[in-house]
Amino acid sequence: MALFRTRSAAVYGIAAHVIDVEVDMYSGSSRDFITVGMPDTAVRESRERIKSALLNSGLGYPAKSITINLAPANVRKEGAGFDLPMAMGILGAMGTVKPADQYLFVGELSLDGTLRPVRGVLSIAVCAQRCGVANLIVPADNAAEAAVTQGIRVFGLHHLAEVVACLADPERFQPAAPQPPSPPSQQDSAVPDFRDVRGQATAKRALEVAAAGNHNVLMIGPPGSGKSMLAKRFAGILPPLTFQEALETTQIHSIAGLLPGGKGLLSERPFRAPHHTVSDAGLVGGGAGMPRPGEVSLAHNGVLFLDELPEFARNVLEMLRQPLEDRSVTLARSNMTLSFPASFALLCALNPCPCGFYGDASGRECRCTPGIIQRYMSKLSGPLLDRIDLHIEVPAVPYKELRENGNGTSSDDIRRRVERARGIQQQRGYYNAHIPPNQLRSLCRLDDAGERALEMAVRRLGLSARAHDRILKVARTIADLSESPAVLAKHLAEAVQYRSLDRNYWT
Repeated sequence: MALFRTRSAAVYGIAAHVIDVEVDMYSGSSRDFITVGMPDTAVRESRERIKSALLNSGLGYPAKSITINLAPANVRKEGAGFDLPMAMGILGAMGTVKPADQYLFVGELSLDGTLRPVRGVLSIAVCAQRCGVANLIVPADNAAEAAVTQGIRVFGLHHLAEVVACLADPERFQPAAPQPPSPPSQQDSAVPDFRDVRGQATAKRALEVAAAGNHNVLMIGPPGSGKSMLAKRFAGILPPLTFQEALETTQIHSIAGLLPGGKGLLSERPFRAPHHTVSDAGLVGGGAGMPRPGEVSLAHNGVLFLDELPEFARNVLEMLRQPLEDRSVTLARSNMTLSFPASFALLCALNPCPCGFYGDASGRECRCTPGIIQRYMSKLSGPLLDRIDLHIEVPAVPYKELRENGNGTSSDDIRRRVERARGIQQQRGYYNAHIPPNQLRSLCRLDDAGERALEMAVRRLGLSARAHDRILKVARTIADLSESPAVLAKHLAEAVQYRSLDRNYWT
């Protein structure tokens, strides 16, 4: 009887945990291959991949029975990433490789022994560093993301035979070197410019304020007024990701399987724009088996754009409440509870009615009755709208502004102002949209004129306590854009103007 142990890891949520792969090989007439420890279908099917990979790599396959235990046995193991550690455990039990206690293995095996990439390798590398494992062996396509983690040696290999050779003589193989965030390719950097948008000075200013303070925005206006055009240019005025933000964002995209092969850290903020038919699991995360991150987590440190907002199912929209407030999503299942980060700027666009022309200044007549408009807008609950900082009107563009030859302000100019404002906020330790309640009064202290203006707005508009706080946060951002240490009455007045829906837009 031969017993051998290797180590791997499984990803739960955004974090990974070490899994011990114990291989017991013994004589038996039936030559069974048994996997225990709550494996899913992909893990149970690995026996056929492992057998073919070992034989086709010239490493042989034992004529004995094999039992593999994935410990701890009380948590579910999913995916094909356990192929490589199970194969190495069998080779160890055969005496082909020596003990590898300081190695952690992850990778899927092709039938010819080629290593195929798997999800969540960056989280696994962080887990290896945390647990003091010195070496990590991964498929070559996963090496760039794993090498971002400091304190461990990452070997990106192409074939099972290379893994055996690496364990025999690791000095022959060069560990993967950390790669700096790659500059955006010419195609990726071709972000549309705000200079292309004619008119809409108020909307552009509001989006600049939103980008500076990481605020949520709702744009309302008739079809063709430029709402989607403005939204697609919003990502171009956001500052680059910091290292910590890039690490978190890359982890999430790696877990979701959206990280391109050979890619290290992501260098651009994500911009997610799901279709209005998205399910609740698609938006906030979940699904069958191990819960996966949804669109709100894939937009972490970036932008989530919901076009034609009332077309989304109401129950789907209501699920945005928790991530907008807590900047995370907690998914509870009978056997586990997982949390995914979800700190994003929400960007929404909608028409004022189903036909789109209610209140249109260009003269196009609205064909919708009040009842139709009420049913159309009933999907947007008060608590959801309360969590959106800026409500802005995007009216139809007049002909004169549409045909003017002026270039307008470019995205680069706006971004520079946004970066200066965010630099001020970073000295405080958080963006203005995330000011803690116990710091709000001190950071947004008002003079007598400001107090009177705010009291009048709260009384006349019937604002909730949450809307009151959000107006103060937006005013603080406007003050930062002006490089003003104090929040003045004019900053507060501008912030109140960005609450269109509180000012009875449909009356």
